[in-house]
Amino acid sequence: MPRSQNKVASRRRRKKVLKQAKGFWGRRSKLITVAKHHVDKAMQYMYRDRRRKKREFRSLWIIRINAAARLNGLTYSKLIDALHKKSIDINRKVLAELAVNNQEAFAEICKLATK
Repeated sequence: MPRSQNKVASRRRRKKVLKQAKGFWGRRSKLITVAKHHVDKAMQYMYRDRRRKKREFRSLWIIRINAAARLNGLTYSKLIDALHKKSIDINRKVLAELAVNNQEAFAEICKLATK
């Protein structure tokens, strides 16, 4: 019996990898073995960085809230503690947005928390 080769599936698999490698530099986008390695590595970075992005944004929000709180005579930790004690549920993303774009509203929140 002759050896069967599923050329359709093989070509489809290779084309899929090369399509994912589109835009890579040099051989990384042309040769299947090199492209496969770099696509796999890119997928690892994608997986890792989807989680890292969340950490970095939360850190950025905390930095912005702390800077704005210090302009209002508080620190970040004292502001968050006061908000929790007053049971004011406002997340860090919204607080950071107010701190950057609407300082008056942020100042009112600070006053409300420290009353």
